[in-house]
Amino acid sequence: MTIPVAVLVVAAAAGATWLLTRGGPSRPAVFRAEPTSALYGLIDSRQGDAAPLTLAEVFAPATQRLGDLVRGEGEELSDCDDALTGAEAPGCTQALRAAYQGPSAAGQFVIFNLPDGRSADALVAALGKEGFLRQAAGFDAAHSWAQARALGHYVTVSWVGPVRAGAKVDLTQPQLALDGLTRVVQSRVVNAG
Repeated sequence: MTIPVAVLVVAAAAGATWLLTRGGPSRPAVFRAEPTSALYGLIDSRQGDAAPLTLAEVFAPATQRLGDLVRGEGEELSDCDDALTGAEAPGCTQALRAAYQGPSAAGQFVIFNLPDGRSADALVAALGKEGFLRQAAGFDAAHSWAQARALGHYVTVSWVGPVRAGAKVDLTQPQLALDGLTRVVQSRVVNAG
């Protein structure tokens, strides 16, 4: 009878060790972060840019195909934390997300609607430290690249990686293509002017 108890103790200890030492959220190998700037002063607060984003605005038909990447279904998340792991976005009212798939690379683009530029900067800082996005596309996160930008009261994140684990893939074009989706925020600046 002591053997089964010993086995249970060892199994419980192993489980606890695994929980305490496992890695955190999937993170990109290369991460670049940018705080907001005066260029986005007209939309530094949601008060001056109150209309919510729409899927059609962010993921227009022209963005169905970006180079070799083809967009899947876009989605709007009313709980922004559903798009995050290990980080939070206080005051965020929506996150719009879409995954893109290509033959050698895949990725995702997410835009968060936060109360103001300070909140946007705080989320970008958190993405650089304690948390990141929930992975919504199938790619090798350990060899991926990501860019997070605070643009007024918005945060955009473009994240790409190789489809096959450990594959040597030049991610420059897919990263630039997904990051180009941030232009939707520039339209908001023009409309606020």
